[in-house]
This record gives sequence, C-alpha cells and structure tokens, in this order.
Amino acid sequence: MMRSGARLVGTPQRAGTVRPFTSCAPRCIRQPRGVARPRASERGAPTQLDAQLAGLAGLLTPLLVDVDGAAAGNPLLTGKTVSLVHPAIMIFLFFATGYTGWLGLQWRRAREIPAEVKALKAQLPKPVEGQEVSSPLTGQISALEQERKDLLKANPREKHNNWGSLLLGLGVAIAVEGPVNTYLRTGKLFPGPHLYAGAAIVVLWALAASLVPYMQKGNDTARSIHIAANTVNLGLFAWQLPTGFEIVQKVWDGVPWP
Repeated sequence: MMRSGARLVGTPQRAGTVRPFTSCAPRCIRQPRGVARPRASERGAPTQLDAQLAGLAGLLTPLLVDVDGAAAGNPLLTGKTVSLVHPAIMIFLFFATGYTGWLGLQWRRAREIPAEVKALKAQLPKPVEGQEVSSPLTGQISALEQERKDLLKANPREKHNNWGSLLLGLGVAIAVEGPVNTYLRTGKLFPGPHLYAGAAIVVLWALAASLVPYMQKGNDTARSIHIAANTVNLGLFAWQLPTGFEIVQKVWDGVPWP
C-alpha cells in the first residue's frame, strides 16, 4: 500500500509541470546495508598521490618537450654573459678536482708513514750492551718522520675537505645551471655525450661525498671506492672538455650580449 502523500515518479506535481524521472532517482535509491561505499580512488576521484604525480609531471614536461618561445624571458638570463658562466666555472672546477685529489693523496701518505716507520724499527738490530748499533735504516726512519711532519704542517686533510665541499656544492649548482640556461635560450635540451658525462660527474660527486662518514671510521674499502670514483670523475671531466669547447664556440658566435 502506498503511503499517503507519496507521489509516483513522473506524476504531475502541479498543473502543467512534471518532475523528470531522473531528477530523484539517485536520492530514491538507497545504499544497501552491509555494503561498503566505494573509496574516492575507486570512484575515479583524484587522490593526493595523483595530484603530486601530476604536479611533478608538469614540472618535468618543459625539459622533455620541444617548446618554442621558451627564451622569451629576461634577455640578461639568456645572453652571452650568463651563458658563459657555466663553462668558465667548470674549467675552474676541472683543475680544482685535480688539486683536491692531490691533497687527498697527501693526507693518505701522511696516514701511511707511521706503519712504514714501525716496520723499519722492527728491523733495527738490537742494542749491544745498552748501546744502539748503527744501521742505514735509522736514516730512512728519520727521513720518513720528517716527511710526515712536513705533510701535517701543510694540513692537507682540512684543505682536502674544504675543496671537496666546494666541488660538491658549486659543482652541482653549476651543473644544473648549464642545462637550465640552454633551455632558456633554445627552448629544448640537446641529449648527447656532453650532457650524459655531466650527469655522471654529478652522480660521482655525490657518491664520493656519501662515503666520507665511513672513511672517517677507518673503512679502507670506502676510501678505495672514494678514490676510484674521483679518478673516474676526473677522466670524464677531461673527456668532456672538447665537447664543451664546441658548445662555447657556438654560444660565442650565436648568442648576443649581454
């Protein structure tokens, strides 16, 4: 039996008006008890993770797509002066990498000398009747001890750490500045040996720096990997220079001042 006051769907409400059938359908259908309502992600609504991924994709899209007119910004940022900042500082960082490596080897040498001195002292002849016996090893020991004093006086450890921090901070910043400047000028990037070698150099800088805490604890394996990573880094740097000079020539010839 129909309850009083209830109306059939689609029946006239007043003269000349009819409520559409679909107008109350969603409200007339109730969710059965015991059935869980679908979650937002199941209904197709965007979740917070979807929004974050979409935002990240939006940030990366300009770097992956050839977009014309990207250089229509401040001419100071796309001119020759700013465009030459990257190669100028990278040349400085190339020589700084070699100098930093030399400082590291100096500090390594200062750490190795005590073991050599100890081994030589173990080979000295024993004193006879309380008097020391002369030996050519004595001169070697004195020379090694003096070498270590000179090395420690130059403080290669602190210098190595300071220059390493400079390489990591300034190197990563300028390595990022180069592609950004290229994109601002041309509206696209140019994947190739120069770009890939630069990315590898940044990764090796980060790898070498991440090993420092283990090196400070005396881990020789970490020290060996640190030295190997920086050696490869210097080799990549040297191999990258010719392609860098080609790019500098194109910038010098084709990019206006300032």
